[in-house]
Amino acid sequence: MNFKELCPARLVVASNRSPYTFRQIGRSMKAERAIGGLVAAVEPALCFLGGIWIGWSGRPQHQPERMAVPPDDPKYELQFVALSNDEINRYYEGFANGALWPLCHYALDKCDFSREHWQVYAAVNQKFAAAILQELRPQDVVWIHDYHLALVPQFVRTGAPGVRIAYFWHIPFPSVDLFRALPWRRDVLRGLLNSDLIGFHTETYVRNFLDCAETILNVPVDRERGLVTLGNRAVKVRALPLGIDVAYCQQLASSPEMQAKAETIRRALKSEIVALGVERLDYTKGILERMWAVERLLEKYPDLRHRFSLLQIAAPSRTKVSEYRRLKRLVDETIGRINGRFAQLDWAPITYFYKAIPRAELTAYYQAADMALVIPLRDGMNLVAKEYVASRTNDEGIIILSEFAGVAEEFEQEAILVNPFDIEQVAEAIKQAIDMEPSERRQRMHRLREKVKRHDLTWWLRRILREIASLSESRVVVESNVMRHRAP
Repeated sequence: MNFKELCPARLVVASNRSPYTFRQIGRSMKAERAIGGLVAAVEPALCFLGGIWIGWSGRPQHQPERMAVPPDDPKYELQFVALSNDEINRYYEGFANGALWPLCHYALDKCDFSREHWQVYAAVNQKFAAAILQELRPQDVVWIHDYHLALVPQFVRTGAPGVRIAYFWHIPFPSVDLFRALPWRRDVLRGLLNSDLIGFHTETYVRNFLDCAETILNVPVDRERGLVTLGNRAVKVRALPLGIDVAYCQQLASSPEMQAKAETIRRALKSEIVALGVERLDYTKGILERMWAVERLLEKYPDLRHRFSLLQIAAPSRTKVSEYRRLKRLVDETIGRINGRFAQLDWAPITYFYKAIPRAELTAYYQAADMALVIPLRDGMNLVAKEYVASRTNDEGIIILSEFAGVAEEFEQEAILVNPFDIEQVAEAIKQAIDMEPSERRQRMHRLREKVKRHDLTWWLRRILREIASLSESRVVVESNVMRHRAP
């Protein structure tokens, strides 16, 4: 893939976390590539185009020196932004994950709108912007990622008015009625609108953002062309749904090692029918709702006892936050209660792993499961659904999918869509999947596999790099006969 033909510019990428994590081994630190969709999506472009990735190392205060990566074959550089414990607590845990995260996932009751947290969030965003400005060269493109850095475009624009800035928002963007609850809603919108391009996963999030810009900032919005006019600039707003590396998934799924491990998993579960749930332990992921649906299924259909099992994998997440510790207690208690009700000597309805499983190893679990239960209460995209599909090389399997996951806009015809808040409906969807004719399941999965292959990671990178390359052509000076609006 020759990305230079699409976008000859050097990239300056910024995200909260660095794409590499660091482990202390003796007196030295070992760099390890981070696991996650952001790294998998963005690093290939940097490896081809060159540039620098600016982020926090994941360690308070001390961080490694600037370094070239990947360590065994350097293609680009890392520059680290140092954050104190107080900044981590207030910017990251406090405002980003205590205010923006729950707000964007429609969990208004969990929002903590602390002014102190907001002030530290703004200060850290200025720190990231300063690091970007220090690295900028002529013709560079700045590519900023996610809700942690919403103010960075404006700070960078102030220091370098002519720079091209692309921004990708990886989580849901809420409706205008919900976004109004944020006390600093105008600041966040202005921060984002100092980009030249803003990308979201779905058309729904694009519409929500355009509604917010028009209603809250009172600026002109061209919905047909996906443009927001701010001052003398037009900002492109696009739906660019993230894909996955399908070839990598298929390669793993075809390996005898993964196939043998999948068989071992099935034998250990001692169930005819296996459902799978994979996510971080987060209140947005619908983990408790999934457990309640399994309980309802076994209450309503006793013949499925000893025939059906849920394999739940939940990676630890934000363990210092009280809301997440409380969720873990509830999940542990709920699984214990349900297994206590229904388990038999050689069978349990729920098998639970509270740990992060490496991406390659997850393929065996994808292949072991007859169905994937992907029922987040709200999700930006959900790449697990796409990875499950890509791993089903025999066209077997089916997905039960929340209508509130971003991927539902792509999978709505082939997945069984559910409202995750309707426990009865989810239980009935599991029964529907179990009773479905094998030929229909294969047809649905085949169509899903074609979609995932067509809109894979390469497709996403090509689309977004074309948009980035066109930024210099898309700058618009608003003509004198267009009404100028000034943000209040």
